[in-house]
Amino acid sequence: MAEQRAADAVDPASVLLTVEEAARRLRIGRTTCFRLVIAGELESVTVGRLRRVPPDALPAYVAKLRRPSRAA
Repeated sequence: MAEQRAADAVDPASVLLTVEEAARRLRIGRTTCFRLVIAGELESVTVGRLRRVPPDALPAYVAKLRRPSRAA
């Protein structure tokens, strides 16, 4: 169990996160996180052939979710 927690731990000094790491931090599924990235709802960057998420994109995404809808 401790090995799993160590594998799930994300280095707080990480400059970029994998989509899987971002999903774990948001407590959502990997597929859902990829959909958010593809839709442009969660900021990401391409490094070569890899897709990465800047750590500061996570609180920005949550802040967007917390904004009241103008349609309501």
